[in-house]
Amino acid sequence: MSETEWELVTMWLERYLLDTVDPHTRLVQYGFSEEFIGALPLTHVSGDNARSLVYASRRTIERQVELVEVVTAIDELVVRPEIRRAREFLGRLREDARVHTTQDTFRTCVLKGGTEAFIDREDLRETLRRFLADPEKSVLLVDGEPDSGRSYTYHFLRHVGQHHGFRPARVTLSRTSTARQVLARLAEFVTDARTGAQPFDPTALNDPLPSLGDAVHWVVGRATAADERYWLVLDECDKLDPHSDVWDFIGQLALAIYEHAAIRGDQAPRLVLLGYGRAMRQLPYDLRGSLCWDTARIVEPRDLRSFFDQLFREAPPARLDDADPAEISGLVEEAVTEVLHAARARDDDESYMRRVCTATEKAIHVFRSL
Repeated sequence: MSETEWELVTMWLERYLLDTVDPHTRLVQYGFSEEFIGALPLTHVSGDNARSLVYASRRTIERQVELVEVVTAIDELVVRPEIRRAREFLGRLREDARVHTTQDTFRTCVLKGGTEAFIDREDLRETLRRFLADPEKSVLLVDGEPDSGRSYTYHFLRHVGQHHGFRPARVTLSRTSTARQVLARLAEFVTDARTGAQPFDPTALNDPLPSLGDAVHWVVGRATAADERYWLVLDECDKLDPHSDVWDFIGQLALAIYEHAAIRGDQAPRLVLLGYGRAMRQLPYDLRGSLCWDTARIVEPRDLRSFFDQLFREAPPARLDDADPAEISGLVEEAVTEVLHAARARDDDESYMRRVCTATEKAIHVFRSL
């Protein structure tokens, strides 16, 4: 589910479940365990209680399903038109839970409840599997030509994070990005806005480099101490000005994560650098054993063929349950031809990879309607 959709769930909880002087009793009545509720910082403010409940529930897929099951059972919501969306959310989360227990999430072809294609990236899938499993690795760097799908990696990270207990926090860089801007954006992700905490002391900026270094450790420390695990993602690194102070910031950030990981292990955040080429600014020498590399490339016909072959054989519509393998192969070839034709024929501002994905998602929709 997207952040906007979780905000909607939070609003429903605030309005229809937690608008009460006794939130603890109300939550227990709806089936939450005493242990779980006892760990929540419940107050007399329904909005704060709703955010705390959603925050705690998002740590695992099982908790997410439990939470939205409760939402769809709230008496005040059941009689309102919004219940249709709540039930849609529940259906998608239950499908996520099913995938989590029955499938290899690193091999998934279609993300976001079956609506977004993720094509090829065979090397990325296995690199991520190794990266996640190795506590000694702290930085993932994704190289490749422009429009080869480097930023596309972020969508797969969100999918994997949903199933393996981490949340990617992305900042997209530009030529004018500054270290202070990037750090402030990361701080927004890893801190609670209600506390008013910030990594910069506005009265102590006469010596900006030490202050920036302190702020980097402050953000990494917050991310490490958080109840959930964070992966910090910097996208479009190749767009940075060669003289930008963000390059030094990236080195400081990577080193701070490495140092926190030595003490806190897997609870420390990890760093993902998208569009970071091997010829770009070298990261600190101490990190040489902590790096993982992946190289994105433009999708080729054989990649599409492999994608559709896996998808069509793993999840055929009812009409094709007993289909001859040759019929499936014919549908695969037809889908590949149509996608390539659609991607090459269009003349607009979208990248080639995005056009391929859009055409692929349309082909999947047609297949499922058979």
